[in-house]
Parts: sequence; structure tokens; C-alpha cells
Amino acid sequence: MNLNTPSKTILVAPLNWGLGHATRCVPIIKALQENNFIPIIASDGIALDLLKKEFPYLKFLELPSYEIEYAKNGKYFKWKLLKNCPRMIEAILEEKRLVKKWVKKHDIDGIISDNRLGVFSKKIPSVFITHQLNVMTGNTTWITSLLHQNIIKKFTECWVPDTLGTPNLAGELSHLKNPDLNIKYIGPLSRMNPKKVVKKYDLMIILSGPEPQRGMLEEKLKKEIKLYNGNILFIKGIIEKEQKKEQTDHVTFYNFMHSRQLEQALNESNIIVCRSGYTSIMDLSKLNKKAFFIPTPGQYEQEYLAKKLKKEGLVPYIEQNLFTIKNLDEINNYKGLSEIKSDLNWPEIFKVFLLNKNKLDMLNEASYKVKK
Repeated sequence: MNLNTPSKTILVAPLNWGLGHATRCVPIIKALQENNFIPIIASDGIALDLLKKEFPYLKFLELPSYEIEYAKNGKYFKWKLLKNCPRMIEAILEEKRLVKKWVKKHDIDGIISDNRLGVFSKKIPSVFITHQLNVMTGNTTWITSLLHQNIIKKFTECWVPDTLGTPNLAGELSHLKNPDLNIKYIGPLSRMNPKKVVKKYDLMIILSGPEPQRGMLEEKLKKEIKLYNGNILFIKGIIEKEQKKEQTDHVTFYNFMHSRQLEQALNESNIIVCRSGYTSIMDLSKLNKKAFFIPTPGQYEQEYLAKKLKKEGLVPYIEQNLFTIKNLDEINNYKGLSEIKSDLNWPEIFKVFLLNKNKLDMLNEASYKVKK
């Protein structure tokens, strides 16, 4: 990027659904700064809180909450989301109103939306980030995927944090048979880097995701780890104003960790237990880690990813209600995750924000014709 050109302001807006969308935006925000762009961050809840801790010197804006909640019983996960649809639609409409105002007020030149459906503008280049071109919802996958793809068509580009060919991390989630979207496979995103360090922990547990499932897994694991022989680091995944540390016998508890601290801890740990969320998979792949997955009950995407990686002989998993500490012995029978090399060519990726108005109008017109 030519440092002599005027800086462009880019709105970065991750969805507040657990911490994954926010954390995978961390390398993007850093890359924007390194390439002469000015990021403004917009989100809500714990996603916004986390990014404020990572980038305290940036401008932050608050978006309405989608009010995503998980059902206590996994089989009702889909119906709980359907029940929340009216509130989600209301939030999306409010997003559109706010973005229209912010584009003028803050002189925004481009948008990066990580799964926030209403954060886009036809007047400036707008990018949608997702690893779910297909949205897994059981027997309704065809309709949820179609609806999601129609939303993606409103954006100038869709960035997929995966590789186009094989090997890849997300499988059918991120690959379409006959795509008619403006897709750019940018490669896996991770804020982590491998380090040669002395191992301090035999087991590291990382929790994340909306309640009540996060808390339910925390309580289950606290009981199970009493039977584990070794040093344990337990990250609860609760973003609070102050970091808290507790020591109980062989277990060190933290409510949350900053990126650098988490990177160090992951490198210092032998095996990892966590959800099979896509951001966690990208991080563990970058660090070449052995892991055990406990998918969120009823969340089809996490269940699909866990099954895919187990079938490939990389990572074992089990349903939350069936997990016992003895299951960790299975890890020895699996290869573990390894990094999928990809060239994150940020100047090339960010070229979308250098489009002139005529080119943007042409892309919008082409997208409109595809939708018709």
C-alpha cells in the first residue's frame, strides 16, 4: 500500500456470538493499521468489550444486540433461534439505520462486516466475512443457506477465511458447488503464532459462547477435572472489567485472557479442550495443537466441524452430556491439527477499498441482476 495516499477509514463490525467473530477480526484490524487504513470498530456486548481491551486507542461504536441465546436443551437450539428472529430483524434494521448515519458522520470509506447482516452500504465498498456459505441447520439447511447467500449478494465481496482447494478447514460450510457470489478465499485467520516455550500445563480448557451453555459446560468440567492428574489452566471465557486469577490445587482459573497472554498460554499447554468453533479451529491449526472438542449442543455448525475433523483423524470429540475426563485418552489416537499454509496478501485483499464509484456501481448492478 502506498503510504503517500490519504488514509481511508474502515468500519469493522463483528457479530457478538461468543468471542470467535471478534477474535478473528483482530488480525484484520492490525493489518488495516499496517496498510495505512484507519479502523473504527462497531459491535456490542462481550465482543465489543474484548476488542476495547485489544485496541484501547481506537474509536468504538455500539451496535444493537441480536440477543442470541442458546436453549438449555440442545435439541431446541434451532427453535430458540427462530423465537428470537423478530428481535434479530429489529436489530438488523437498526444496524442499517445507524450505518447510513455513521458513513456520513465518520467519513467511512469501507465496511468489513463479520456476519452482521445489516452492516453494509451500497455507496461504499462493503465486505462480508463468513466461513458459512452453507448454514447447517439440519433438515432446513437448504433454506437457511439460500437466505444467507442472498444476504451475501448485497455486499461488494465475501471474504472466506479458508482455502479454496484441499486441504481446508471448513469443508462443505465454506465451499459451494456452483457459486454465483463474489467470493475471495483469503486463507485461515488467526491472531496466534507458534513459539518454542517450556510446557507449563498438561491441559488447557477454553470456554466461550453464549449462555446458558457456556456456564453449563463450566460446571460439568469443574467436576470432571478433579479426577485429572496434571496441571490445568482453565479459561472461563467471561469478559469482565478486570482480569481475575484463582488457584485451586492443580487448577489455575482465569475469567479471560488478552490475545498475547492467551497465545503464550496455548503454546505452554500440551492439549486443549474447547468448543469446535471455527475460530478455535483456526487458532489451534496455526499452533499445530492436539485437542479435544465438545461441540455446543444443537449447534449444527460445530457438530459438523467436529465430525469432519474426527473423520480425518485429527481431533476427537464427544457430546457435552457424555463427556468424562477419561475421554481425553482418545487424543493419543489422533494426529492433531496442523497449519494450512496460506499467503495473507493484505494489500491485494484490501484492494476492494480502492474501488472508484463507477466500478462500485457496476458491481452493485451486477449483483442486482444476479438476485433477479
